[in-house]
Amino acid sequence: MALFDCACEATSGHARALSYETAHGTFHTPMFMPVGTSATVKGVTAGQLRDLNSQVVLANTYHLSLRPGADVVAEAGGVHRFMNYDGPMLTDSGGFQVFSLADTLKLDDDGLTFRSIYDGSKIRWTPESNMAIQEQLGADIAMQLDQCTPYPAERAFVAKAVDLSANWARRCLAAHVRPDQTLFGIVQGGMELDLRLESIRRLREIEDESLARGARRFGGFGIGGYSVGEDHEVMFETLGPVARACPEDRPRYLMGVGNPTTLVRAVREGVDMFDCVLPTRTARMGTAFSSTGRMNMRNAKFTRDFGPLDAACTCPTCQNHSRAYIRHLVKQNEMLGGILLSIHNLHYLIDLMRRAREAVLADAYEEFYAAWMASPAAKDY
Repeated sequence: MALFDCACEATSGHARALSYETAHGTFHTPMFMPVGTSATVKGVTAGQLRDLNSQVVLANTYHLSLRPGADVVAEAGGVHRFMNYDGPMLTDSGGFQVFSLADTLKLDDDGLTFRSIYDGSKIRWTPESNMAIQEQLGADIAMQLDQCTPYPAERAFVAKAVDLSANWARRCLAAHVRPDQTLFGIVQGGMELDLRLESIRRLREIEDESLARGARRFGGFGIGGYSVGEDHEVMFETLGPVARACPEDRPRYLMGVGNPTTLVRAVREGVDMFDCVLPTRTARMGTAFSSTGRMNMRNAKFTRDFGPLDAACTCPTCQNHSRAYIRHLVKQNEMLGGILLSIHNLHYLIDLMRRAREAVLADAYEEFYAAWMASPAAKDY
């Protein structure tokens, strides 16, 4: 396969099994991507990520551009060398972080101005400067700068964000030139299906114009602006048609979603890639995914439970430590508690997507989906 080639190996209903080539290796979907905001997945080493069969790891453009600075990361040899992770990586644009700090944000057609959360300094980003930062960071996949809308939001506001995001997508694609890095466009449109489909139409039009000039196309399509406060059932009212309106020959990436059941359902709708801080954030709060549903390890019932965290799990945490020990660590606020639960939760989602892929390859995804939805594991909220 050539760089950034995408091959569909199988389908099962709308679910897909893809292979995607990057400069740091091939990844396979469906796939969950651990989030390493500041070039680190909190509490988990790069070696442990490899042992967990992690494929793509995320880093955050907003945070890395402020600390230690994109120039420092570039001088280190790029984000892979900086954090000693030799697999494929993705950087988000940082737009979500900027728009979540709305009280410091000034937005205009040309770009945005905001204040650093670290020292309050004023920072200006345009689509062009954002691309330059992500090229310095050097991940295999960069994301366009876009405007992520909150929920709920007035339709007129969402429509304006779709227009702005499309205009910025055009500028990002024109500015992005690093040959060993590809750029994903991002679909916006809130919960409005027609605006979502218009966003996709605009992105496809933009890349057609780019290709007509002999330039490049988007390497894949992020689906942003979901999981921003709405009930997940609201998301699923439109997610399927949105995913399937994206081009068939490239990955579809549902951004910021990490509940196990949501992943299983979204794969059924045609989504290929996922990321979320949920597995590590909830781990630091003492919570574990499991084959019997979500577990609060602060619960007193685990005080003398010397069985594994999850008897059905093969991760290092479950193979080596008891529920009683993990509860003790969590109650004592020992950092090892969050580390062990992070390892477990990441393994759980990575392995869940491995099994989902096997089901697609066997053309048995509907059976996999039905079995999951009928299991106690589906109770993960």
